Amino acid sequence: MNIGPYTLANNLFVAPMAGVTDRPFRQLCKALGAGYAVSEMVTSRRDLWNTLKTSRRANHDGEPGPIAVQIAGTDAPMMADAARYNIDRGAQIIDINMGCPAKKVCNKWAGSALMQDEPLALAIIEAVVAACAPHGVPVTLKMRTGWAAAHKNAERLARAAEGAGVQMITVHGRTREQGYRGAAEYDTVRAVKAAVRVPVVANGDIATPERARDVLAATGADAVMIGRAAQGRPWIFREIGHFLATGTHLAPPLVAEVRRLLLDHLLDHYALYGEFTGVRSARKHIGWYVRALPGGEDFRARMNALDDSAAQLRAVSDYFDALAGRMDRIPAVVDAVMNENQEQSVEVPVA
Repeated sequence: MNIGPYTLANNLFVAPMAGVTDRPFRQLCKALGAGYAVSEMVTSRRDLWNTLKTSRRANHDGEPGPIAVQIAGTDAPMMADAARYNIDRGAQIIDINMGCPAKKVCNKWAGSALMQDEPLALAIIEAVVAACAPHGVPVTLKMRTGWAAAHKNAERLARAAEGAGVQMITVHGRTREQGYRGAAEYDTVRAVKAAVRVPVVANGDIATPERARDVLAATGADAVMIGRAAQGRPWIFREIGHFLATGTHLAPPLVAEVRRLLLDHLLDHYALYGEFTGVRSARKHIGWYVRALPGGEDFRARMNALDDSAAQLRAVSDYFDALAGRMDRIPAVVDAVMNENQEQSVEVPVA
């Protein structure tokens, strides 16, 4: 599968999630079988570009390409400037956010709120495509099925986006009104795929190899994008890839491997965020890894009281060492995270 001049390793993608898909997480997912990953969204507000938070979001040091950056905002010229800003910092693909349902974003009329204003949405797309074209940088679009159940306009907006030069479209199978509630539907994804010639990616509730297979078959989509199901289970990409290729399941990862993956992830995380912020922001990742494991909730409560990286690393190491004495492999379970009404923690202000 290609996006512009870039040939991807496979059709299993990491979804952009604010506060989650930073460089360490993207690199981990790619190492474990993801063919493509999009950064957490970067604001179009110029006054925030020099903040530490934005500099971390725009950090791609050592990341294998193609480097894809998602931008968010409501003003077409500002979004074009944001595209150029990120291209100057290594972005090879620019993704436009019209899919985020979080109130902090939609209350500013960004994210999926833009689907309510199709002329503005198209103006933003056209401005970003025009800004990227001189650099040979493809533009992609991520959106929802629509604003509400009675206003599903993804197919119409997809046609307009393709006409404006967008080279790939991702559709999350829920409306903004749903947030993460209820089940994703894929009929709209299938309709979008039938309506355009550019690659289409299906997103939403893809948490098992069987679901990935079924969604690809039902929609005709070119790829699947996985978000919440990869939190604490980044090996899901290799599991799905193996299943799609062979029809058989990989054995769950060894406890010793997950211990190593998590400790390496934490070291990379601390290197990006520093001691104070790194320890605190790592807690959610550790919690996701252990939430379905024996004693995981008690460990999480104890771990959340630690405030230095050495103690956090030691606690994680000790927990998995003890776990290895009880079991060889991590249980293959899809836990309650997929059923939670979970709006990602959106920390980036948008214009």
